[in-house]
Amino acid sequence: MSNTIQCDIVSSNREIFSGEVVLFIATGTAGELGICPHHAPLITTLKPGPMHVTVPDGEEITFFASGGILEVMPHLITVLVDNAIRAEDLDEAAAQQAREEAERQLRDRSAEMDLAAAEIKLMESLAQLQALERLRKKIKH
Repeated sequence: MSNTIQCDIVSSNREIFSGEVVLFIATGTAGELGICPHHAPLITTLKPGPMHVTVPDGEEITFFASGGILEVMPHLITVLVDNAIRAEDLDEAAAQQAREEAERQLRDRSAEMDLAAAEIKLMESLAQLQALERLRKKIKH
């Protein structure tokens, strides 16, 4: 019995990560999910937020995903995302600016504003900032 599972994280235009992992963690619509080798089959949608993969040598790699679909089979994890980026490549200033803009749009509601789009932008920017904070804590330890 293998102690790893293949994990493929892809968007419509590129492969973001592909490799053997011992643990995959992401936030689904019903809450946080931890996937280990030989997990029961599962399909769920993912909320915008951090995804963590732990590779066999113990290194944890953190990504930020803007949402997507997770499919788990006993020997394969497939994550289809609109967009994903490694946490260390996130731009904190841009995420903070996006958060402030989304909050301003929600505060200054107007008839022509797309409320759902502003809420999604706010959720994504907060998730990016959360991923950066977790990365900072990991680096300190």
